[in-house]
Amino acid sequence: MTKEDLKKKLAKIDGKGYKAYEDLQGEYVFEKFTLCIDHVQGDPFAPPSRIRLKVPQSIAGFEVSMYNKPSRQVALEDFLTRAVFEVIKKLPSVKGTGHSGDIYIDKGGQQIIKRSAMVVSKDYVEARLSIGLPAFGRRINSSGAQRILFEFLPQIVEEALLKKSLKVRDIWLWVETAEDQDYLRSKLKERGLVAFVADGSILPRESGISDKPLKGDNVVPFESPASLRVELQLPNRGKITGMGIPQGVTLIVGGGYHGKSTLLQAVQKGVYNHIPGDGREFVITVADAVKIRAEDGRRIEKVDISPFINNLPNKIDTTRFSTENASGSTSQAANIMEAIEIGTSLLLLDEDTSATNFMIRDTRMQKLIAKEEEPITPFIDRVKQLYKDNGISTILVMGGSGDYFDVADCVIKMHNYRPYDVTQQAKKIAKEFKTNRQVEGNVAPVVINQRIPLKKGLEIKGKKIKSKGEDTIKFGYQEIELNYVEQLVDRSQTNAIGEIIRYMADRYVDERSSIKEILEKVYRDINIKGLDVISPFYGKHPGNLALPRLQEIAAALNRLRSFTIK
Repeated sequence: MTKEDLKKKLAKIDGKGYKAYEDLQGEYVFEKFTLCIDHVQGDPFAPPSRIRLKVPQSIAGFEVSMYNKPSRQVALEDFLTRAVFEVIKKLPSVKGTGHSGDIYIDKGGQQIIKRSAMVVSKDYVEARLSIGLPAFGRRINSSGAQRILFEFLPQIVEEALLKKSLKVRDIWLWVETAEDQDYLRSKLKERGLVAFVADGSILPRESGISDKPLKGDNVVPFESPASLRVELQLPNRGKITGMGIPQGVTLIVGGGYHGKSTLLQAVQKGVYNHIPGDGREFVITVADAVKIRAEDGRRIEKVDISPFINNLPNKIDTTRFSTENASGSTSQAANIMEAIEIGTSLLLLDEDTSATNFMIRDTRMQKLIAKEEEPITPFIDRVKQLYKDNGISTILVMGGSGDYFDVADCVIKMHNYRPYDVTQQAKKIAKEFKTNRQVEGNVAPVVINQRIPLKKGLEIKGKKIKSKGEDTIKFGYQEIELNYVEQLVDRSQTNAIGEIIRYMADRYVDERSSIKEILEKVYRDINIKGLDVISPFYGKHPGNLALPRLQEIAAALNRLRSFTIK
């Protein structure tokens, strides 16, 4: 159908009940794009209608070199999504009832993440938007709809989806910055590093509720200590220098408010690429790093926490430990073992969010409470072994216990937001001031057990899945609380996690495959068919989805209260 057919339909339904808008569903050819109206909302107060703007690449004009590699494709799609958002911001409003006149695209925050909001291919560029078709009460406002469909949408295409209308220099900055970040991340392991913080990075954020960089004369750019400075050659940017955090056990120490947690927070977000100008573009961390914390009250389902906790009262089995209401120590032990199960080479911990009795038992406490009376093997007595036996490094913010000097390979002191390598000083103190603390626990290696999920508890036929912000998934009649899963950065990732659980339960939970095997199959499908494959709207507008990591999907599964292990 043509845009003239669409005009005729709009004229015909003017003033009718809102349901008549459903007649508009279909595809309409405009001069430079095809408008696909995939879903029409049932009334003006319902979630907005879903549309796609599909521009042939012959008109869009983006050369193949801008998207011929995964890094570049994701970055170009991200750039165009933000360009669409900027055009939408300046459009005049169309007044009416409910969501009348709303136009929305899922642009995301400071990270560059694969999204369903934009698709770039050799054949076309496609933007996926939501629009509120306008109404007066529950009557169709045809003139308002015509303004959106025949003025605003062509303007969006003209200003945001055609290469000739955009600053090509900015496109290349976006694409090449993302490519450099992925390249740097791929080189960490061969350089013996788990993270890299570039000189000149701006680590502090604007506020506790904003992920934008802090600005002002008092902001201290990051500067690596000479002993930890490394130099890397990037494909586009060229030479870059910064602090390399080595594999092994690294402590971040320092006084309060000097930047310890700020550095750790930057590192934990370094698993994602960041937009140019964020300040953390070249704070790069191994892709499978997992932030660990205590999480009182969470559910645990048959997790082997015996490397850390054993001999519980009442002969509770800690090799298949389950509880509906975990303590600080059992939850932290489970979080570590679940991270190891799904795959990680780096654990990130902050003493402020850790269970004290899980982290350490000092000499005096060991004298008062004998080991046979204490079921916990503290983290201090496992952290070195995790690296030696399992290749799992740890970065730990520690301000209160110098006992960790004995097990640290590297100690970084933060003072006035500047890092100093105090490893030798810490080692000297450890030798001079002996604690006489006894190492607890056995020397048996940490064994990775792969659990097998059952379909029971994952089935959700006919029930809704939706996110409530970044932190909660409404999964049928249950809610999955993710407020302590700190590396989720986007509500659309939370959307995707809910859909992935539904998708994997339908296709891959066979009561023989492990959690990791199942999620790897889901990722294989996403890599081949795109994020759309997990959406119930596959083949049409897939909703607002952003790609989560395996680690966060597994974390959500483990917090689903009906989740059951074979």
